[in-house]
Amino acid sequence: MKYTKFIIAIALILASFTGFTQVKEPGDPGGTPTGEPPLGGGAPIGSGTFILLGLGTLYATYKRMSVKEKDSPEIV
Repeated sequence: MKYTKFIIAIALILASFTGFTQVKEPGDPGGTPTGEPPLGGGAPIGSGTFILLGLGTLYATYKRMSVKEKDSPEIV
């Protein structure tokens, strides 16, 4: 039990190095001269991140409020 965290940490560090050994494909050419959109489309990624952050904040607030209600003494 003493070395479990150490072994897990070493395994995760070594696993992260394998990501650097992968062959990189050529970059996206950025579309064609005819005006077509670039490969992969033009979907924005940032708005999805803000939606997930907002939902996470709402969930954390809900959980915190439910824990406070359980811990508060009842007033009769």
